[in-house]
Amino acid sequence: MSTLYHHPMSAASRFIRLVIGEYAFEVDMIEERPWEKRKAFLTANPAGTLPVFVDDNMRALCGPFVIAEFMDETHGVLQRERRLLAEEPFQRAEIRRLTEWFLLKLEQDVTHPLCRERVYKLQMSTEYGGGAPDSRVLRAARANIRQHMKYVAWLAGSRGWLAGKRMSYADLAAGGAISALDYLGEINWDETPAAKEWYQRLKSRPAFRALLADRVRGVVPVSHYADLDF
Repeated sequence: MSTLYHHPMSAASRFIRLVIGEYAFEVDMIEERPWEKRKAFLTANPAGTLPVFVDDNMRALCGPFVIAEFMDETHGVLQRERRLLAEEPFQRAEIRRLTEWFLLKLEQDVTHPLCRERVYKLQMSTEYGGGAPDSRVLRAARANIRQHMKYVAWLAGSRGWLAGKRMSYADLAAGGAISALDYLGEINWDETPAAKEWYQRLKSRPAFRALLADRVRGVVPVSHYADLDF
C-alpha cells in the first residue's frame, strides 16, 4: 500500500490528506517530525520537507504541488465533475495561484510561525530548537491573520468556491491551512461570516473527517474544532 509521511499540523500535509480523501485513496499514514532529520526519511526526500508520498513501487513524490499534480494526472482526469483541477487553462491557472497562496504566502505569514511556536517547539528537544514560544513571532503572525481571512471571505463571497464554481485544490489548500489555525483557536469566525459559511461546507465533507479527528499531544483543540455547525 502507498504511504504518506505527514505531520498533523502541517498545512501542506493536511492539503494532501484532503486530496487523498476526495479521491478515495487507500494509504498508510506515518507521522514524521522533519526537524529530527531521520536518515530513512531523508533518503526518501533529501530536502527533509513534508508531505512525502511513496507509492506501491517505493517511488517517492515530494512536496504538495508535485503530489497534487501527480494525483490529478493519474486520477483527477477520470473524475469528471469531481476533478479538483479545472479543464479550462485559465481556470487551472487560478486554482494553482490560490493553492500557492495558501501553501506558501499564508504559510509564511501565519500558519508556520504559529504552529512552530505553539506546537512544534513542544515536540522538539532543545537541540532541535524546542523551548518556550517567542511572543514576538506570535504577535506578528496574529497581526497577519485578519487580512488573510478577509481575502478568503472575499473569494468565498464572490464565487461559488474559492477559485470558481466548483470545489478545487484551492479550497483544499485553504482548508488544510485554516483547519490547523482553527485547531489552535486562532481564527475569529465572527469577523468573516462568508469565510465561515465556506469553511462549514468544506469541513462537512467526508474527506475532512480524518482531520477533525486529529489530536496533537500536549495541545488541546479549541472546543468547536470538530463541530460541523459552529
